[in-house]
Amino acid sequence: MRQELRHRLFALGPVVGLVLVIVFFAVASGAPERYLSGHNLRVVLAQTVIVAVGAIGMTLVIVAGGIDLSVGSVIALTGVVCAMGLRDGWPPLAAVMAAVLVGALVGLVNALAITRLKVVPFIATLGMLGIARGAAKWLAGQSTVDAPASWVNELAVTVPPSSWMLVAPGVWVALLLAVVMAFVLRRTIFGRRVFALGSNEAAARACGIAVERLKLAIYSVAGLFFGLAGVMQMSRLRQGDPTVAIGTELDVIAAVVIGGGSLSGGEGSILGSMVGALVMAFLRNGSQQMGWPTYVQEILIGVIIVAAVAVDRWRHAQGGEE
Repeated sequence: MRQELRHRLFALGPVVGLVLVIVFFAVASGAPERYLSGHNLRVVLAQTVIVAVGAIGMTLVIVAGGIDLSVGSVIALTGVVCAMGLRDGWPPLAAVMAAVLVGALVGLVNALAITRLKVVPFIATLGMLGIARGAAKWLAGQSTVDAPASWVNELAVTVPPSSWMLVAPGVWVALLLAVVMAFVLRRTIFGRRVFALGSNEAAARACGIAVERLKLAIYSVAGLFFGLAGVMQMSRLRQGDPTVAIGTELDVIAAVVIGGGSLSGGEGSILGSMVGALVMAFLRNGSQQMGWPTYVQEILIGVIIVAAVAVDRWRHAQGGEE
């Protein structure tokens, strides 16, 4: 009974953290009516889209006991691919699909390095971080790629193209994908196998799960979301920039960890990761309104990541004692 109560309290932790961040900056800014205004909420949600979409994919990877450090570079690469497609006259949907598929291809290459070459995920994706960034600069000719106006440019705008939408179209896309993937992760055989893999790979293999093929699927599906995050990044900037999203992998990983994902694998939820992404967005937005320099935000994010991992370790230690 006590253990179940403790589990519920930890599950509510990310929501409590989000509320505390919002209340702190609403009070500290001296203008809560401005910080909590509909306009600022739209700004925060539009800023959340990139990290939120990336966090959906990262949740799969972390629950499976892996890690992917190449997210930021993949976002830059796929943003460039999408912008190039639009510039060359491709239908907008074709440009978006090309970017998403490139993200999936990068994820597949990561998985092949992990399963076939037996490279640990940290090193394999660290190497891809450099490869994808270099590929983005090569494709873009080391400059930005301007994209002509299309509906893709409206995905991550602060003010939606139609007032009835309330928030940017990308926010609704992220919400829909989060609901779908939450169902997949919790209610399907694939999702159960992902949790089994992260909890104990040897036991999963002994139960007949094709571990290598599962990893190929996990990293490829995660790559699809990283590619879509790249499209959102391109939409926000209205151009493909090979130098953007440096360090975004930290925000994405932090969102998952804050949301209850365990770097040891076997734990995590899409809902928690979405709450974690909101925490990161409100933290950055509040810091900007307070006039704090960028390095303060980076320090805060680093502290939050360490604290979240420390709490996760402590929780596991308490569970082990019981």
